[in-house]
Amino acid sequence: MKVQNKTRKSSFFKKLFIKFCRFFDYEIVDQGDLSFPTTNKKGSKNLSNLGIQSLVLPMGRIKIKRPIRSLDIILRTCASVNMLTQSKKRIFKSNKEDYSLKTLKSLINSINNNKKIFKNIKVKLTVIDHNSNPKVIEKFKKLLKKQFFKSEILNLNINFYKKKIKKINQQGDKVTDNQISNMSNINQSLNIGKNCDDLVYFVEDDYLHKRDAIEEMILSYERISSQIGKELIMCPADYPYLYNKLEDSKIILGNNCHWRSIEESLCTFLTSKKIINKHLKKFISACEFEHYPFEKPFHDIYKKELCISPMPALAVHFTNINSIYGLSPLIDYEKLWKENKI
Repeated sequence: MKVQNKTRKSSFFKKLFIKFCRFFDYEIVDQGDLSFPTTNKKGSKNLSNLGIQSLVLPMGRIKIKRPIRSLDIILRTCASVNMLTQSKKRIFKSNKEDYSLKTLKSLINSINNNKKIFKNIKVKLTVIDHNSNPKVIEKFKKLLKKQFFKSEILNLNINFYKKKIKKINQQGDKVTDNQISNMSNINQSLNIGKNCDDLVYFVEDDYLHKRDAIEEMILSYERISSQIGKELIMCPADYPYLYNKLEDSKIILGNNCHWRSIEESLCTFLTSKKIINKHLKKFISACEFEHYPFEKPFHDIYKKELCISPMPALAVHFTNINSIYGLSPLIDYEKLWKENKI
């Protein structure tokens, strides 16, 4: 009986201590089983609370000073064009519409992967399409039907935007029709993005996302932005060409993976409305004159703003296997492809 009394006393003082810690906003961890008594969570689970705190073992807690209000995802689609500037086959040699549909499916899956984190923010997915087959558009609509977040499918207003594009590029060549539609779509996306409420994720239609991609980007954005005290840019792909030369990078801890600073990317990235409007003229310049490389205006922005990418990738550019701008290393491509079966 004495042993039982001691057990009860121990349990009583433990509960009292936990209440004390909760009251004074302390976080404690039980090293025996890596549990957090104050929040009833295990160390193997996501410990962060959107808009409140970021908690990563064993680094401790960071209070969120920069909470996310909303996320707008703007997907640019053109299921009728296989490759923008080349005729090579993509990995798995499927039709372009399959990559467009799987990109949308992967975004939907990633948003739905953890609905709880989106309960306090607004989420909207907008598709800006150019020349996709009506049957493909119907498949888009079917995928977006009855989702908990808002969605919209728009047609590219190419006649409006192509008038702004210089017909000769930086290399002295004529700008192709495919590039004109691409530049017009980016321009329309930026014009929507500049009027969004908070974060904007610009996506091309050949990027397949991991299930935790959106969650990791949102929680890591809050964490890192709160640490550095300013907005940033996130590229979810880990491009192979970034490994072609040795460059200094800052390594940053995100919510569930490492991120590194980069100075180059393609045209799929997440950032804030503040960054878009701060550098709007520079962003738009990529849509009105074809630079070499095409993303050069974006790279100029990265010299002034922190741009980071995850290691390994959260989204993979499903292009030709030999492309230095394509498949991220150390990824199970077949698994990612099958997970987003239509």
